[in-house]
Amino acid sequence: MSPARPAAEEAKPPKPAPKADPVPPAQTAVAPEPVVKDTPKWRSRLLMFSVPLVLIAAGGWYWLTSGGSVSTDNAYVQMDKVSVAAEVGGRITEVAVRDGQIVKAGQLLFRIDREPYALTVAQATAAIDAAEVEVGNLSASANTSSVDIAAAREDVKFAEVNFARQAALMEKGFTTKAAYDASRHAVTLAREQVRQAEAAAAEARTKLAAGPASGINPQVEAARVQRAQAEVNLGRTEVRAPSAGRVAQSDRLQIGQMMVQGLPAVTLVDTAHPWVEANFKETDLADMRIGQRAEISFDAYPGLKVRGHVLTIGAGTGSEFSVLPAQNATGNWVKVTQRVPVRIAFDEKPSREMIAGLSAEVRVFTK
Repeated sequence: MSPARPAAEEAKPPKPAPKADPVPPAQTAVAPEPVVKDTPKWRSRLLMFSVPLVLIAAGGWYWLTSGGSVSTDNAYVQMDKVSVAAEVGGRITEVAVRDGQIVKAGQLLFRIDREPYALTVAQATAAIDAAEVEVGNLSASANTSSVDIAAAREDVKFAEVNFARQAALMEKGFTTKAAYDASRHAVTLAREQVRQAEAAAAEARTKLAAGPASGINPQVEAARVQRAQAEVNLGRTEVRAPSAGRVAQSDRLQIGQMMVQGLPAVTLVDTAHPWVEANFKETDLADMRIGQRAEISFDAYPGLKVRGHVLTIGAGTGSEFSVLPAQNATGNWVKVTQRVPVRIAFDEKPSREMIAGLSAEVRVFTK
């Protein structure tokens, strides 16, 4: 057995074990810094001076060009348009064109029923024949009046001789007062018949007289004029193109439809001679002159530019020719920049087909 330890020794607490050194955390890997190469000094200086120079040049170019031209996007392609209307009324019997078709001057567009007008021509021809027959009757009547005048004059001579005989007998008392008065009355009647015959002859000669301008009897001339008018109306049943162009709005032409005289039936657009109507602000007209060069671009054809020139400058602003012109004398006046129509003519044929009403942009070079 081991010897017993003293009580004090047993009461001492045991010594703590030595602490281990803390383990350092794992170190994270750090990416190496990129190596920046030095930029040459001449390149930095080039960038430093070239950028301002480019900006100055661009600003100078814009200042020079903007001062030498004016532009507007309030411009539209225009073409001459002719509204064709029938000069006579009637039922449409034939339509010879369609919408978008190119026609030449004098080409048939549509026909109207010609039968009523053909009957009018026949009626006018009959009126001419009747007038010529009437002239023949008047000529015969004039000849008859000449015979009547001669007979009436013979009656006057006989009545005068008889009256002289009765007067001689009256002086001697061998006749009665009644016989004397009857012979004198017979002379008066005979002379009146002569005047009537002469008046009838004069009337016949007047009706037979020819007009001083035409040399034809007026009745015959009037009948011929009526027939000429009827023939003109008959020819107007064929409606033809007054000029060359493209047909538009032909959907109103339908076979069997009644055409009203003077009502527009179809429109012809002259696509061969377009122009542009540009509405410039009044403040842009200070340096604008007729003949100045212009450049035209179109919204429908991006990239297309056509050369032109100023043909005319409008005589009035758009408001002056409006249905209700502006009245600025009311006191409630606000100044509005006015627009003046300027006509731009093409100097070359566009490579694309022009359509009336296309939106355009026009730049006029005033220097």
